[in-house]
Amino acid sequence: MQTIPFFNLSLTLIPLLFVWYYYNKWTNDKYEIIISTFRMIFQLLLIGYFLIFLFEKKDNFIGLFIVLFMVTVSTWIALRNTNDKSFKHYSKIFTAIAISGIIHLVLIIEFVLDLKEFYEPRFVIPIAGMIFANTMNALSLAIERFEKEIIRDVVFEKAREIAFKACMIPQINSLLAVGLVSLPGMMTGQILSGVDPLIAVRYQIMIMTMIISSAGISTVIYFLLNKSKVS
Repeated sequence: MQTIPFFNLSLTLIPLLFVWYYYNKWTNDKYEIIISTFRMIFQLLLIGYFLIFLFEKKDNFIGLFIVLFMVTVSTWIALRNTNDKSFKHYSKIFTAIAISGIIHLVLIIEFVLDLKEFYEPRFVIPIAGMIFANTMNALSLAIERFEKEIIRDVVFEKAREIAFKACMIPQINSLLAVGLVSLPGMMTGQILSGVDPLIAVRYQIMIMTMIISSAGISTVIYFLLNKSKVS
């Protein structure tokens, strides 16, 4: 696969400078994009070296710790944009993300891919990352929209309906656009690395169904846990 020199990679920052200029001008926030970009670069470089170690050392306890860490961090990020930052609310988000994520992780690793060993880092870590990041984003949208509707004195069922639809828009749009507007990241990466496109398509179908169902199930679990508080 073609290696990207660091200088060539830095060229991708040029259009980002344009975005940063107007983001600063229109929102009066000059640091958020800069900090986020440098964090992204640092985090990816760090995880790159860490993954080399993990792929060489197959330790089930390390794998369990990584999954728990992903759930914990994704819950904290989802909680960041909510009004209710209590531990009780954190535990509800954590439960929703964990249950949905583990269901899909076990289904894909144990039954869909049918790997010889359940903990195969090259499969478990990237797939778990996609699952938990997706559930985190869906829940963030759902909770943010739900809280706004409740503030407007919308009844629980209607607020839940609006929030559920809102959080599923990116997932449904992705299903409608794939193959016509976009070639998703995993499929593109496999094709660039030389994998047969039809094999890449099967993996992408797995990912797309996983994305919409994990988002939906985590949101359903959250609202089932949250109903007693609001009613």
